[in-house]
Amino acid sequence: MARIEVENLSLAYPVVRVGASLRRIAMSGMTGGLIKRGRDISTIQAIRDLSMTIESGDRVGLIGHNGAGKSTLLRVLAGIYKPSSGVLNVDGRIGSLLDIGFGIDPEETGWENLQFVFDMIAEDRSEIPALIEEVAEFTELGEFLSMPVRTYSTGMQMRLSFGIATAMSPSILLMDEVIGAGDASFYLKAEERLQKLAKTAEIIVLATHSIDLITSWCTKVAWMEKGEIVKFGEAQAVIDDYLAEKR
Repeated sequence: MARIEVENLSLAYPVVRVGASLRRIAMSGMTGGLIKRGRDISTIQAIRDLSMTIESGDRVGLIGHNGAGKSTLLRVLAGIYKPSSGVLNVDGRIGSLLDIGFGIDPEETGWENLQFVFDMIAEDRSEIPALIEEVAEFTELGEFLSMPVRTYSTGMQMRLSFGIATAMSPSILLMDEVIGAGDASFYLKAEERLQKLAKTAEIIVLATHSIDLITSWCTKVAWMEKGEIVKFGEAQAVIDDYLAEKR
């Protein structure tokens, strides 16, 4: 059974030689977490003493303004960022639609990138040939897979990255907004693939500004502000409080 347990989790990172522009951002309150200014080094407290438990069957939406810490939290859960303190226990295979294109080398061909990425992320190496063929068919890139990725259009690069990111069925799915997948003709195919992943995943954690998406997808909501959870609970109750606060 998939499970995520977070207890008193914090993430802070230093910023050297803080200039006036960053100080203005800090004063505006629109950056993630809090900025503690020092003489030569300032520290951004991106997440502060955050605690919550996500069980199998939960579909959790993360809401809050830009800089509230939603994307940072997703990256901590995905293992991209290492927390400064606190406890993070994750049971289950994670699939993340966060840094689409991570690990893609533009100088290598599509085939070479497929082999490289799946060499890194596949738990069972015997699965790799089938995964490569499945992505090749899904992306419809054909002969372009034999060309360097730098020769691809933006839409073609997104197809390849999206196909790789969604090739494996995780028990825990982390998503930052809804990922676009290039040209309009490919969008419905990508949306269908996302829906399939969402149905098979035991846990979904989604960061978005779309209240409609949260309402249709999520069973629970975590409202975040300045790296902290203001409220975490049943989706509609938290959404109602959040909208009332923003009026």
